[in-house]
Amino acid sequence: MNDADPAALLAAYDSQLRRDAELPSALTRTPLGPLLLATYLGGRGFITYRSLATEDGPATQKSVRALVAGALEHYRAMPEITRVEWKTRGHDHAPGLHESLLAAGFEPQESESVMIGDASLLALDLAMPAGVTIRQVTDEADVRRMVDLQCEVFGDDPEEADAHYEEIVHRLRTRGDMEMWVAELDGELVSAGRLEPVEGTEFAGIWGGCTRPEHRGQGIYRALTAARARSAIEHGKRWINSDSTELSRPILERSGLVKVSTTTPYEWRRHGGRAPA
Repeated sequence: MNDADPAALLAAYDSQLRRDAELPSALTRTPLGPLLLATYLGGRGFITYRSLATEDGPATQKSVRALVAGALEHYRAMPEITRVEWKTRGHDHAPGLHESLLAAGFEPQESESVMIGDASLLALDLAMPAGVTIRQVTDEADVRRMVDLQCEVFGDDPEEADAHYEEIVHRLRTRGDMEMWVAELDGELVSAGRLEPVEGTEFAGIWGGCTRPEHRGQGIYRALTAARARSAIEHGKRWINSDSTELSRPILERSGLVKVSTTTPYEWRRHGGRAPA
């Protein structure tokens, strides 16, 4: 594979990182045509697929509407599910998907860039600001602090942060295939992110990267990313993938990662949440 060839990287992304590979923490997985409908701790649902094509052929507006309706019907019948994410990709053939999701009560969230590159491009030995240390955390109290930091920086709902914490702890206890990394200064967490090596692939994902606003622009996030990339290489992974906000995308691009697509989550919430059913 040509490291800088976006088409080849995108093909690897589609073949290795979509559908089942996206659901390591799922409690249940239910197929619906080309879709996989997953459930998680904390009342969360997640919809993924590699393509929206059905047995009858390529996706059409009619078939897409039917898939959206069928998926929502599935989750409506599960009262424990309070919110559902349908993760779209900008390069998919998905006629009428945006309109069908809106009509079903899904709301688009912030779009992110799908970034891919060789882990060695990130695995640099970088100088750190005075007093800042980077370490992997496994203690559940440290994981709680990390989740609280991400909730604060991203502006997440505290109840959802609690659910996210329970989901992470459950995965750490039962699978042990995810690493939590933090940067710390004088006992305070100032940056955080996780590493997820993807079983059966050449990829490891870097997720949840955040830095407190007052500590940005000092190279802390880049050093934290380098630590995760080195760990990915130790796991035998060649490629790093990340869904990046506009804060982290330029950092990854400067390191040589390539934007291969975009991803936009659409969120549905059961009546009584922030979005109408």
